[in-house]
Amino acid sequence: MKIYLFRHGETQWNREKRYQGVSDVPLSPEGEAALIPAGFTPKAVYVSPLCRTRQTAERLFPTVPQIVVDDLREMDFGAFEGRNYMEMEHDTAYRTWVDGNCEGRCPGGEDWAMFAFRVERAFLALVEDHLERQEDELVLVAHGGVQMALMEAFALPRKERYQWFVPPGGGFRLELEESLWDTGQKLRYLDTVRCTREENLC
Repeated sequence: MKIYLFRHGETQWNREKRYQGVSDVPLSPEGEAALIPAGFTPKAVYVSPLCRTRQTAERLFPTVPQIVVDDLREMDFGAFEGRNYMEMEHDTAYRTWVDGNCEGRCPGGEDWAMFAFRVERAFLALVEDHLERQEDELVLVAHGGVQMALMEAFALPRKERYQWFVPPGGGFRLELEESLWDTGQKLRYLDTVRCTREENLC
């Protein structure tokens, strides 16, 4: 089974380097226009409940039904949402969070462990469902944090999560090999994809 993990297209907050998290920020007109069809047609595409992923899925897979999975939403950054690092450089809570490798709990939001747990649980449920139904593709359109959490947890070769960062409209193609999945729930990383006008690797 091939598995595709796409990140949503660019928003204005991406351009301004603002934490988006669970704030329902749409794609910018430029970000939406930059996306191009992915070049293949899955039976369905699984998206987070946030509009930027649904808009992206519509551009990448215009004729494909979307299935919303609530737990694929981005990490909840709480009080940090809508702000960028320049605006918070003297914020004690923010500095403490950053100095802790961004793993602690954001004020009013989630910590990394909480976020990763819910994302991994949702992903495992989708994988097991597709295996049971003997499907040959699983396609997700979600968020940068979701990609990093899933790639760190499941991808081989193993890398730290920040090494799995891709720009808006980018993603990864993986393969589920029965021997790797059955013995350790690991996926084989195949390549990086990007569905934008600047670079089409889909």
